[in-house]
Amino acid sequence: MRIGFIGCGNMATAMISGILESGAAKEEEIMASDKAPLAQKKIIEELKIQYGETNQAVAEFADVLFLAVKPQYYADVISEIKYVMTGKEVIVTIAPGKTLGWLEQQFGRPLKIVRTMPNTPAMVKAGMMGLSKNQYVTDGEMEMVQGLCRSFGRAEWVPENLLDVVTSVSGSGPAYVFMMIEAMADGAVADGMPRALAYEFAAQAVYGSAKMILDLGKHPGELKDMVCSPGGTTIDAVRVLEERGFRSALIEAEKACVKKAKKL
Repeated sequence: MRIGFIGCGNMATAMISGILESGAAKEEEIMASDKAPLAQKKIIEELKIQYGETNQAVAEFADVLFLAVKPQYYADVISEIKYVMTGKEVIVTIAPGKTLGWLEQQFGRPLKIVRTMPNTPAMVKAGMMGLSKNQYVTDGEMEMVQGLCRSFGRAEWVPENLLDVVTSVSGSGPAYVFMMIEAMADGAVADGMPRALAYEFAAQAVYGSAKMILDLGKHPGELKDMVCSPGGTTIDAVRVLEERGFRSALIEAEKACVKKAKKL
């Protein structure tokens, strides 16, 4: 199986690294292109995969083709490659807002397309990706794409109408968590903890809490109640968060994200 990447930014680099480390493909079985000189250097010297001189070369090479460019460049990239697509390859997109219907319209003919939404924790092999497909992708091809995507984190199939929700809760979610960790650390610094230590304590608290949900399968509310002893310190902190609209702020942030994704 030959894998192509058009675009080799941070997300594509994380995906390629995961695929290589998992053994799903070898260096000579992956080709990438990018217009940026630094990205070209990374493809050749860091990733040590094949460098595609043009986007068309990558499209002709690949059995599975990842379009890893920003949403505003999709129309231009598709116009470059659509005439070299054979219909046998699987095209995988990572752009928010670009629906399967829009993608099919841009290509101008029936092709096998998988639409996905990854997130940046893929950089540390802890990503979460939602995937949806059109009717031309077979069950075997679905499993193959999912297997590739699981080399850099978790990957689950969802109905396409939920992909914008995936963008809000998972694709953009790390930004909310980073802001929370930064705020938690600021609070610790305000009470005298050195900043580097504060970041370590805050980040590990978030990491451990997330791992408890995934590993124990318990409801987040149940786990929260385990920490909130009657008359204790935590319930007072939770009361302040509720008073300041912590949950509502996150919900409204996600709704704003979905709204924007639908306009892209």
